[in-house]
Amino acid sequence: MSSALRYVQIGVGGFGQHWCTQVLPRLGRLGLAEPVAAVDINPAVLPKASEQLGLSANQLFTDARAAIEQTRPDFATVVVPPAHHEQIIDLAVEYGCHILSEKPIADSIAACCRIYRKVKQAGLKMAVTMSHRFDQDKQTLERRVKSGRYGRLDYVVGRNTWTCRRRGQWGEFRYDIPDALLIEGTVHHFDIMRALAGANARRVHCRTWNPEWSEFKGDCQGLMLVEMANGVNVFYEGAKANATTLNNWGQDYWRAECELATLELDNRRLRILSDLEGERQCQEVPLDEQDAWINPWLAELFVNWLNGASPPPNTLDDNIHCAALLFAAIESAHTGRVIDVPAFLDEHMDRVK
Repeated sequence: MSSALRYVQIGVGGFGQHWCTQVLPRLGRLGLAEPVAAVDINPAVLPKASEQLGLSANQLFTDARAAIEQTRPDFATVVVPPAHHEQIIDLAVEYGCHILSEKPIADSIAACCRIYRKVKQAGLKMAVTMSHRFDQDKQTLERRVKSGRYGRLDYVVGRNTWTCRRRGQWGEFRYDIPDALLIEGTVHHFDIMRALAGANARRVHCRTWNPEWSEFKGDCQGLMLVEMANGVNVFYEGAKANATTLNNWGQDYWRAECELATLELDNRRLRILSDLEGERQCQEVPLDEQDAWINPWLAELFVNWLNGASPPPNTLDDNIHCAALLFAAIESAHTGRVIDVPAFLDEHMDRVK
């Protein structure tokens, strides 16, 4: 009898295809987990998922409740739009399933807090796949910053700016939602900020806007200053309507100013620089190597956690602080105020006790 854990994949169209081709098959090859059902509200996408995951027709569902009730999986993977996360996670909690969900936890801070309370009260394990923080280049930078060999970290600068001002260049739906920059882009970068600083956010001041030449309905440009709880400061520039792409998706710019060196990651090239000895010293650092990165790696860590290993770095307990920073930044952008992030999270958590 197989010792692999059993899972239901909920959402197999759109980005769910990445999971069906790049993430979940690897769990099978490692002998860690096997699918027992696939769910999507669009029946037309289920046959392809059936082939990709090796499922029979009676393991394909358009109703998540029926899938979970009939198969009783160990965990559910949730790859549906954020507005539907809470509904699916409620089902998982009802049937005692652990949860591995795409980011963000939910589409509002209230829903994030409700999910957090319900999952914790049920004694279940949940992790959130914030893939960009766990990409090869960002992990190489994070590990070097935290190595201690370059002294104390003072501040961080991040940039993700590119040219997608015309409708459809960055996925059609993003042109119709409010706060597209923050919700769909910077959400990943908030997690990178926290990782590089080694702390959660204390305060955030965010300014966003939408230039006349943009075809976005919501704000697609932004600047922000984030003060972390350990005193590290982060300045971030995000833009979707610029005339030039400097650092697009997955090709971010991050600069960590440390006591003894400047660590600069630019378009997946990491350099370590210092003028402290007089003449500029510049070393290009090869990116770290390992078997998997981003979601395939996070899925492996999650299943290992279910099997008794240490918690991964993207647990619900950790990611709730990323959600707090995201929605506090939105609050700052809407009001012009500097937002106290822990107080913001506490206030919303108290409302769902």
